[in-house]
Amino acid sequence: MQAFVPILSRTGSERGSRSRTSSQRLNLSVQTPAWWDQFVEWEHLTRPDGSHRSNELLRQRYETLPERVKGPSQMLGKVSPGCEGTQGVFPKCTFSCKPCYHSADANHVRIDGIHTAIETARQMEVLDEHRGPHGHCQLIGGEVSLLPPEDHATALAIMKKYGRVPMSFSHGDFTYEYLRDVAVGRNGKRRFDRLDFAVHFDRFMVGRTGIRSPNSEGELNPHRRELLEKFKRLKREHNVDFFVAHNMTVQPGNIGEIASVLEDNLTAGFRLFSFQPAAFQGDNRRWTADYRKVAENDGEDVWKEIEKGVGARLPYKVLQMGDSRCNRQCIGFVVASKTKNRKFVPVLDDEDPEDMKIRNEFTKNFGSFVMPTRLLLIKFLRHVIRRPYYLVLFAMWFGRFLKRAGGVRVLFRGVMFLTIVMHRFMDAENVKAAWDLMELGIDATDPKIRETQERLQACSYGMAQTDQGRVIPACVQHSVYDPLQNKKLREELPLNQTPKPLEKLADNISM
Repeated sequence: MQAFVPILSRTGSERGSRSRTSSQRLNLSVQTPAWWDQFVEWEHLTRPDGSHRSNELLRQRYETLPERVKGPSQMLGKVSPGCEGTQGVFPKCTFSCKPCYHSADANHVRIDGIHTAIETARQMEVLDEHRGPHGHCQLIGGEVSLLPPEDHATALAIMKKYGRVPMSFSHGDFTYEYLRDVAVGRNGKRRFDRLDFAVHFDRFMVGRTGIRSPNSEGELNPHRRELLEKFKRLKREHNVDFFVAHNMTVQPGNIGEIASVLEDNLTAGFRLFSFQPAAFQGDNRRWTADYRKVAENDGEDVWKEIEKGVGARLPYKVLQMGDSRCNRQCIGFVVASKTKNRKFVPVLDDEDPEDMKIRNEFTKNFGSFVMPTRLLLIKFLRHVIRRPYYLVLFAMWFGRFLKRAGGVRVLFRGVMFLTIVMHRFMDAENVKAAWDLMELGIDATDPKIRETQERLQACSYGMAQTDQGRVIPACVQHSVYDPLQNKKLREELPLNQTPKPLEKLADNISM
């Protein structure tokens, strides 16, 4: 435990800009109070001129992107550093999914809270250095709910200490009591104002309580609703808000059920729907279909099914995160969400030139928007003061949005913010071949491997390698390093040894 306590004791300014005050630069023996350092950090972070360290890191990231993905629609390296995830912090899972992205040794590594806490802190340190003081990071590995609630809460608290918005990745098969014990300490006080979870549901997951091996996606709907009810109950009883994303692996056996999943659950309470065409990743004993069929044409067939389920055209080229061959997204609102006539309306329409002007202004001038909401609002206000015409642009956009939505009246019938995304992973053999060449600084001549290199260069989902002090694409971590790492962890954390619990650490980490 002592290995990461010094890291957690850093102040906000040390964790953030790493910039020194004038007195420190001049080596004067003036000790500024912590609140002043924090104020200076926030003032720098919200500046409209983009002078904060996080914006410099963004500019560096944008410069490294392949030319084919650069442009006004690109968010990566302009307004966001992308997403992040932990790795190797709890590899084990209790489900038997097909496919399974975990390596063959993952389930032979015991769950150990001390290991999870130490490695999470180390990885956050690397992410802070290379991606900035704030980010959206998944607490991901095997199944997060195998961690005791105290250990789970500790990992989340560590991530928040490093300015991250943590999102626990789970199959969703846990009790309400488990969820409550993560969110609420033994003293009855809330540990967190909000919990973010990404829950995975699809019919090829084997092991869910009450429906071990479903025959259709529709059979899982009661379990989807049951999970959401646990979060709603937590909100009612303990005032802990929630953000729940729904993930679904797509393969030949369920691509035709995407539309029904969306139709049945669009307004159930999920804030994001993610569909992921399967790839040949992980344990090859779990590869049971020709996954390339659903990934053809850059996943166009999957996207069409998503549009069918939403009942709207989804202009994914408006805002791009990395390479569109990896990621497609559409941000919008479900209007009249409390009625049968609900309608998904994208925030921006790529066929409207005025909407594109707003998009261009945003990606060109705003800088990083990855920061706490209160600071984001301050930054927006400072931008408005510098560029008052933002208010006119916003008013005109709102009028266009209302027109597309069907008028003001629909807003009184329910409005729900919703994001739709597709993540198209790559086959491990291609990733390994591409990465081996990239490590040598060589561009591949084989078209498929060259495409893989371009996608890796534009990757928006990074994981920290603490031994190398760098951030690498998640596909590289899973394809190249996970198998080796889990073999080592299997020896270091054998199943036949009992881990020591973390005693109330989560309640003692100041945010």
